Amino acid sequence: MILISVGASPGALAIPTVAAEIAASGTRVEVILGQRARRFVGPAAFHDVALVDEPSETPEAVLFAPAPADTLARLARGLDDSLSASTVAAPDLDAGTASHPAVRENLALLREDGRRIIERHDGGMATAAEIVATVLGSLGGPMDGLRLLVTAGGTREPIDSVRFIGNRSSGKMGLAVASEALRLGARVTVVAANVERAEPGTWHHQVETVEELREAVLQLAAEADALVMAAAVSDFTPATKVSEKIRRSAGTTSLELAPTADILGAVRERYPDLFVVGFAATHGDPVADAREKLASKGTDLVVGNDISREGLGFGAADNEVYIVGREKERFVPMASKEEVARVILDSMIVEMDEER
Repeated sequence: MILISVGASPGALAIPTVAAEIAASGTRVEVILGQRARRFVGPAAFHDVALVDEPSETPEAVLFAPAPADTLARLARGLDDSLSASTVAAPDLDAGTASHPAVRENLALLREDGRRIIERHDGGMATAAEIVATVLGSLGGPMDGLRLLVTAGGTREPIDSVRFIGNRSSGKMGLAVASEALRLGARVTVVAANVERAEPGTWHHQVETVEELREAVLQLAAEADALVMAAAVSDFTPATKVSEKIRRSAGTTSLELAPTADILGAVRERYPDLFVVGFAATHGDPVADAREKLASKGTDLVVGNDISREGLGFGAADNEVYIVGREKERFVPMASKEEVARVILDSMIVEMDEER
């Protein structure tokens, strides 16, 4: 259970969103909303969480958000017994207050005690997404502190101003990996190609084309410990782009295709020490394709799945995969994508531990 103590400052307006996104991750949330905080946000703004005066049980983590200067002082001086749990504080201060020596000292004391502070350079409160990600990551687990970059969805290559070459990937598998990694303590960034929603608790970057995906992955991989490349990447793009809509009156036309960039190859070349998990979607037995990709792309693991089977793969809630490594393979029979994601991450953790 996560306990949120809402402070009395304008940042309180964002806390219903924070509470809802933490609850959406499957974690129970209780909220302490004092009378002073109710001047900024009312009880009716909170859904799917319990408003309490005292926590019903010892929380796994306590979030103080927004945390005005008086709250930070109370916490730094040990005047709140909620600090017995993992503590996250999101200060909400004006620039002058944020730079005050007493406030800086209080923040330093909290950090020395191992508390997580989500602080913006101008003193204002961090975004809801940043707060959620930090809270979920504070729960610990086998991936505690690991910086994971996940790609999800399917790229689209424009033919003209309204049409594109794409695929049927919904992004469910990639988002399931991101969600499960958060539960295991990782700090997760998602590069999403044409995905309808953001996974609560992650840093979310939306892209459309292969080139946009390549640029985002190469940039963000610099700050990552591992990459799970779950996005379905278009193999081809129109050789010539048309800026306007092609009219039916043009009659029969042809479309010349050119191969797209090799993102995994570029990642391996630039970041040879990055742990990389690739995906191989195929029709029929996926093991051979997974083995070939493992060798040709230099990945550490490849997840192979047969997308020709009804009820599996693109857009489906379930999946069935082979996880292929350099020395062993693991079969994951048909299960929800959340369950499959847990096995993928478990295999990744084992492989990373063995490489250390």
